[in-house]
Amino acid sequence: MSVKALVISGIAIAMTGCAVNPQTGQNEMNKTATYGLGAAAACGIVGALTNGSKGARNSALACGVIGAGVGAYMDHQEKLLREKLANSQVQVQRVGDQIKLVMPENITFPTGSATLNSGANKTLGDVAGVLVQYPDTTMMVVGHTDSTGSQATNQSLSERRAASVSSILQQRGVAASRIRSVGYASSQPVADNATADGRARNRRVEILIDPKQ
Repeated sequence: MSVKALVISGIAIAMTGCAVNPQTGQNEMNKTATYGLGAAAACGIVGALTNGSKGARNSALACGVIGAGVGAYMDHQEKLLREKLANSQVQVQRVGDQIKLVMPENITFPTGSATLNSGANKTLGDVAGVLVQYPDTTMMVVGHTDSTGSQATNQSLSERRAASVSSILQQRGVAASRIRSVGYASSQPVADNATADGRARNRRVEILIDPKQ
C-alpha cells in the first residue's frame, strides 16, 4: 500500500468515527475515535517518514492497542507504569479511565519536609518517562497530611509537597500545561488518624492521571 493510499484509507476510517450531533446537525468526532485515530495517524506518519509505505503500515499495526480508544490508551500507560514501579512502594490504582499513583511519605519526604528524598527523585523520573510518551493525558498532583499539627501548617505542607513532585515531573520533560498541583491537608484521610499506621497511610502524595477532555 502506498503512503497516499494509507492516507486515503485513514480518511475513510475517520469517517466511521464521526457521529451527527442531534442538537447542531453537524458531524463530530467522538472521543474514542479521536484518541484511536490520533495514535494511528501519528504512528503511521512516523513509519512512513522512516521506512516508506511499508513502515507506515507496520507502525500503524504496532500501535493497534492504542488505536482502540481511550480505554486502551490508558491501559497501555498503566501497564508501563506498573512495570516501572514494580520494585517501589508506589501503588498503581485504576478507576475507570483514571490512573492513580499513591506515593507514601516514607519513600518521598522526610517528616515535616517538602524536600524530596533521592529515591523519590529516581521514581518520579521513571514516572515522567512514561508520561512523556502519552501526551494526551493530564495530571493532578495532590498532597495529603495526617491530622497532627495545625490546619495552617498541614495545608502549607501539603501544597509544598505537591509542588515539589510537580516540579520534578516538569524537569523530566512533562509539559507544565498538563500538570496541576493542590494540597488538601488532612481533609481526605484514607485511614484512621487515631493510630500511627493510619496517620502514616494518610501522609501521601497522589498523582491522578486522566485522559484529556
